[in-house]
Amino acid sequence: MNGPDALYLLKFGELTLKGGNRETFIKVLMRNLSVMLRGTGASVTRTEGRLYVSCSIEKQLACESVFSRLAGISGWARARKSEKTVEALMAASVDEARLCRDGGARSFKVEARRTDKSFPLNSYQICCMAGDRITNAMPAFKVDVHSPEATINIEVRERAYIYGTARRGLRGLPVGVSGRGMLLLSGGIDSPVAGYLMALRGMRVFAVYFHAYPYTPDEARQKVVCLAEILGGYAMGVNLSVVSFTKVEQRIKDGTPLEWATVLLRMAMMDCASTLAAGKRCKCLITGESLGQVASQTIENMTCAESRARLPVMRPLIGFDKESIIKRAVKIGTYETSILPYQDCCAIFSPPHPIIHAALNEAAALYEGLNLGSLLDEAVSKCQSIP
Repeated sequence: MNGPDALYLLKFGELTLKGGNRETFIKVLMRNLSVMLRGTGASVTRTEGRLYVSCSIEKQLACESVFSRLAGISGWARARKSEKTVEALMAASVDEARLCRDGGARSFKVEARRTDKSFPLNSYQICCMAGDRITNAMPAFKVDVHSPEATINIEVRERAYIYGTARRGLRGLPVGVSGRGMLLLSGGIDSPVAGYLMALRGMRVFAVYFHAYPYTPDEARQKVVCLAEILGGYAMGVNLSVVSFTKVEQRIKDGTPLEWATVLLRMAMMDCASTLAAGKRCKCLITGESLGQVASQTIENMTCAESRARLPVMRPLIGFDKESIIKRAVKIGTYETSILPYQDCCAIFSPPHPIIHAALNEAAALYEGLNLGSLLDEAVSKCQSIP
């Protein structure tokens, strides 16, 4: 690598498809990147279609962690700069290929992109010449254009950049371009994944957790705080509201048939979350519901719960099966926390034989009969906000 610094190239991905809003999206992406890089001393520069980050060797792992959690980029790679001459470019390509070979790759191909049309070689010629130079320097490093173990990328722009196989980014849109949403965050596997997926669509995620002490222990609350922190690593931070729901749940438990408890509790949560969301200027609610996964997630029961929402309800996991959700949770690092053995309030108050296909009119009548208004107002007024 050139000099004492490490240089990284980041690709925009989906942002390049945006029309008149492209500049706005890119500015948000650069702002997010700068915030996430605070404390690393890294500098960010931009050219058409690319971002470049320069940092000290000591901070490269910290920067790479940021790139792996940054929504809005399709890929990133450590790169080297070259003078824009044919000989300098070929020498740098051989050096990069040698790194790939030393890293264990046994085959390669070259991909080139020339945006500077004044360069004397076109993209195809760059590929051919670089391939010849690499094989001459390392005869055992074989060309394989179909299934290479390494790709040597050459980009001729305002400068020439060479890098090995790029790592895949999160893709999606920069957090903040799609408004705000309030996530109903439980201590389970599903809801953190739902929040993560909405963050990848550019949504700023706020979260609410309903706590029912002493029925749910303080360890369950701390579990959710940890989940919000992990999710915040992808979502530019998550503001968590912890709402004491003990009185609400007790009234539901004492005042309605047992089989209705879960449906009515979900209705109360939607009601309360809508009030909190309005105070945070959120445009929607977000849940981790997956159709048919549990009793509360039949279409009828979800319809009853949503009837108390005063904002649109986003369900990014609605068509996912459990295995797919678990794979996502493992990938983003929430799974091990989610499976800690501290149940949330929904699990504690879940009846042995819950109603499966609730009728909306009957649910509405039961809910109105509970007169929860003052209890919900009290819960909202006393909620604890955790940045």
